[in-house]
Amino acid sequence: MKKTGKYHGSQMNLFGERDFDSPVVSGADVFCERTGRVRREWLSDCERARALTRDLMSETACLSNLVSAMRKVVKNRGSAGVDGMSVVELKVWFAKNYKTLQEQLLDGRYAPEAVKGVDIPKPQGGVRQLGIPTVRDRLVQQAISQVLSKRYEPIFSEYSYGFRAGRNAHQALRQAGSYVSAGYSYVVDLDLEKFFDRVNHARLLWLLSRRMSDKRMLKLIGSFLKAGMLKGGLSSQRISGTPQGSPLSPLLSNIVLDELDKELERRGHRFVRYADDLIILVRSEEAAKRVKESITSYIEGRLRLKVNREKSRICRPIDLNFLGHRIFYDGNLGLSKASEQRFKSKIKRVTSRRRGISLEQMIKELNPLLRGWLNYFRHAKMYSRLMRLMGWIRRRIRCFRLKQCKRAIGIVRFLKRLGVVEWRAWLLALSGKGWHRKSGSPQAHEGMNNLWFAKIGLFDMASYYRSKFEETAQYESTLGGVRGR
Repeated sequence: MKKTGKYHGSQMNLFGERDFDSPVVSGADVFCERTGRVRREWLSDCERARALTRDLMSETACLSNLVSAMRKVVKNRGSAGVDGMSVVELKVWFAKNYKTLQEQLLDGRYAPEAVKGVDIPKPQGGVRQLGIPTVRDRLVQQAISQVLSKRYEPIFSEYSYGFRAGRNAHQALRQAGSYVSAGYSYVVDLDLEKFFDRVNHARLLWLLSRRMSDKRMLKLIGSFLKAGMLKGGLSSQRISGTPQGSPLSPLLSNIVLDELDKELERRGHRFVRYADDLIILVRSEEAAKRVKESITSYIEGRLRLKVNREKSRICRPIDLNFLGHRIFYDGNLGLSKASEQRFKSKIKRVTSRRRGISLEQMIKELNPLLRGWLNYFRHAKMYSRLMRLMGWIRRRIRCFRLKQCKRAIGIVRFLKRLGVVEWRAWLLALSGKGWHRKSGSPQAHEGMNNLWFAKIGLFDMASYYRSKFEETAQYESTLGGVRGR
């Protein structure tokens, strides 16, 4: 076959896509498909990068870089580490000790402290382990991240959106929507099992060493990776993983998974990755099965990571739960069922009638939750669903307010103030039904109507969405992805 461009001898399938077993030469590829050895083109590119990174530590220890890192750590707040120092105390400590910190970094004497281990519940069940470094270690990690990001950002894949400046989840979702609207109607949804806990330290340091020649920087990153974790009064040594909660972990995770991005690009796949959430879109179910098996073997064999085969699946975009969204066949975004259930669980905790708080306090806690949730899902087409959600939220608030009245006479007095006729108010007050049944009665709706909810200051998601986001969501869906392929 005649060689054309950089795709030497590539085969095309029935849908005009390259066969992912065909050899492709690209300087971004790490390994040769045929021999399994590291490509010369990639090594040459790395050598050029190494020549420019012989003194990265001086750039990291620069006062302006450290000050910028310190300000970001203070801005992000966060809990104290094992030493108990808070972000407020960090300012005072840095003003007195920045010169000593610079000397320790330049001399290679800086030693990280242990990381405080904290378990937080996952939405789907189980726990996620966070590692909280001391604020001083967070400062140094942030300084390293700022320096390395400048060098790695230009070589990262344009289809990677997580933990990157100028990129966000909404861009990833629009890119995925553009693929679906173009006819890629089968999704390979891969779940990397405990990714942040399974990153191989030796392989990560090898990847870093290929583009970095400053041994002080490599040694310091290695010490951060291997720092012990203090949990329950016991300290354990880490032999793998980049604990979530540190400023350096997001960048290191992208460096590890960039190799996967490059492999997917080499094979000509349509994919979107946000951190460790990865979906690959293809045109047929047969192709989806083939891709799922092939990429799983690559991840486990080459990257030494683990794919959760129980959670990984092949599905239609309408059944997807990618970053909380599903995708309709025209490329528009929708709200996934799992996201709605998680949102309702949060609302139930805030509006529980067992809480001994005032109605004003409840609305004060509820409104930021409603606004933040709607802002994230603003690109989804969900006006009718928002109407149902607001009706459900109003009923929970009616139930809460009726129970506050306690006795029958209290319910009557409350409803009379809201304009309900007295005899009708007594009918509800003397009813033997439970509080939830009472909150759905005509009297409760008459007194606590939409005007009453507006007076107490409840944020109306449906009205705000229709006035601010609905037209924008429909317009953006017609634009396709952020970067078409």
